[in-house]
Amino acid sequence: MRKCIRCNAEMVEDLDVKVEGAAYGIKVTQQGIFQDNLGKFKCAVCPECGYTEIYIQDTSKIRKLTSNKKEK
Repeated sequence: MRKCIRCNAEMVEDLDVKVEGAAYGIKVTQQGIFQDNLGKFKCAVCPECGYTEIYIQDTSKIRKLTSNKKEK
């Protein structure tokens, strides 16, 4: 459960983020051509004040990136 950082209300989670006019969502990748998809953006919206957070639900691939950098 996410709480709004502005008004402390419970946020509505697991909403999709899409580009208007297209059925495609926005994805996170490393820089470069043909890089692996690191995650799909999700968002949470506060029903009281409208504050919106964008997050990645599955962070396992992001964690692997940070652990690889520490090993080098």
